[in-house]
Amino acid sequence: MSELEVLARSLGALLAVLVLPLVAGYGEHKVMAHMQGRLGPMYAGGFHGWAQLVADGVKFVQKEDITPAAADRRVFRLAPAVALVPYVLAIALLPMHPAGALAEVPGSVLAVLAVTGVGALGTLMAGWASANKYALIGAMRSAAQLISYELPIVLAVASVAMAAGSLSLSGVVLAWHPAWLLWQVVGAVVFLVAAVAELQRPPFDAPIADSEVVMGPWTEYSGLRFAFFMLAEYAGIVVMSVLFAVLYLGGWRGVGVDAVPALGVLWVLAKAGGVAFVLIWVRVSWPRLREDQLQHLAWARLVPLALLQLAVTAVGVVVTA
Repeated sequence: MSELEVLARSLGALLAVLVLPLVAGYGEHKVMAHMQGRLGPMYAGGFHGWAQLVADGVKFVQKEDITPAAADRRVFRLAPAVALVPYVLAIALLPMHPAGALAEVPGSVLAVLAVTGVGALGTLMAGWASANKYALIGAMRSAAQLISYELPIVLAVASVAMAAGSLSLSGVVLAWHPAWLLWQVVGAVVFLVAAVAELQRPPFDAPIADSEVVMGPWTEYSGLRFAFFMLAEYAGIVVMSVLFAVLYLGGWRGVGVDAVPALGVLWVLAKAGGVAFVLIWVRVSWPRLREDQLQHLAWARLVPLALLQLAVTAVGVVVTA
């Protein structure tokens, strides 16, 4: 691969992580506005509130960038980048075209899980470095939540990799069969629920519960640094939605792809858009879980279900070998 191609692929990943999260954010504004009767996002700029994101961007740019006097300045300022950059790498690893991902690597299943796990460290760094008790409490909640829900995700993805006989996401797409919609349905539900918890979105937003700990790890952030955390949240929605589409919905496979491979990108985005809609729907429909309920769901429900799915997959692979 030439240096020019590497540069082009890197810029493609950066552009994707800058554009797709904004689309997800715009979509969330509209879905929440319709489902909850929120009038504001429907009027900004005129037609269907098209300028809402522009207004939000101007607001963030105008706000002063403040670093608390008692904060660990280096860690405090680095945290937003640590939260966002891993999602750039994850998007580069996700196959959205029959030709493969922007960065095709062996064992891409493991690579994506690894880099998305690193992104959560930005939240922990922000809470620890802020010198604020609410931020620290939020960081500790984040640590407990991320440890709990990482295991169900890994087990659910391991089941799919076992069924496909490959640790490559492209290999998973090629091995995918419509019967997986039934065979892997338990793992799919586990993955979806755990993904919402990993993104710390309602109803699993205890680490940033504004009614309890102000904004948790983000309490002391303002301006563009706070905007980077918001962008990282929406980038996480994009990554998890595309990953779900690749693992459980056949990725780029669809009508017309054999004749026109470029349609594969549209199929992935359409499937991921449906998953993102479900994530937003969950947000507006469910109340926040208490911390004990959150832990109970992970260890007493999701982990056993993920292990059951892994066992069923193992039996199926042996029987059909």
